[in-house]
Amino acid sequence: MNIYGYIRVSSRDQNEDRQLIALREVGVEEKNIFLDKQSGKDFNRPQYKKLLRKLKKDDLLYIKSIDRLGRNYEEIQNQWRVLTKEKGIDIVVLDMPLLDTRRGKDLMGTFLSDIVLQVLSFVAENERTNIRQRQAEGIAAAKAKGVKFGRPEKKVPDDFGEIVKAWGQKKMPLAEVLRQCGMSEATFYRRLREHRLLLNLKKG
Repeated sequence: MNIYGYIRVSSRDQNEDRQLIALREVGVEEKNIFLDKQSGKDFNRPQYKKLLRKLKKDDLLYIKSIDRLGRNYEEIQNQWRVLTKEKGIDIVVLDMPLLDTRRGKDLMGTFLSDIVLQVLSFVAENERTNIRQRQAEGIAAAKAKGVKFGRPEKKVPDDFGEIVKAWGQKKMPLAEVLRQCGMSEATFYRRLREHRLLLNLKKG
């Protein structure tokens, strides 16, 4: 029997240390720990796929929490079935001792494990939905207060009008215009349209 551990963090900015420490504490060797540092959005996780290829019947897999297996209720259930039924391995979920397939191999034990798995899978998906909703509500509230998201708007230089005039009279090449304004070509032309519109409004 080989003992493995699997870690997933949802972005490259997230820290995997908490999961790593937990796996080390139960004796998983470093060489048998598989880590994916990317979103579970499409479940295209190279290390998870590599782990699946290595797993053999009666091997043992540790994960920190049930949501490491998938992005939603259906996927968690599916991966659990693949691992326990098709691969024939045991799984231990460290955050939930009831989810330890080494225990209760009889009908009642399997039944209780299935119920716990279904409840926890639902809770994990529901929590992600709630987080997304809270984020959306927070962004909407911030926008209503005038908070701007994304890159800050490039400020137009004070002498933009003179630069535009010199460029229009062919006294300054476009490359120099972009350098002095500190803008990309697309931004310059957008700002130029805004500048001309403002001038027309003032004239009107």
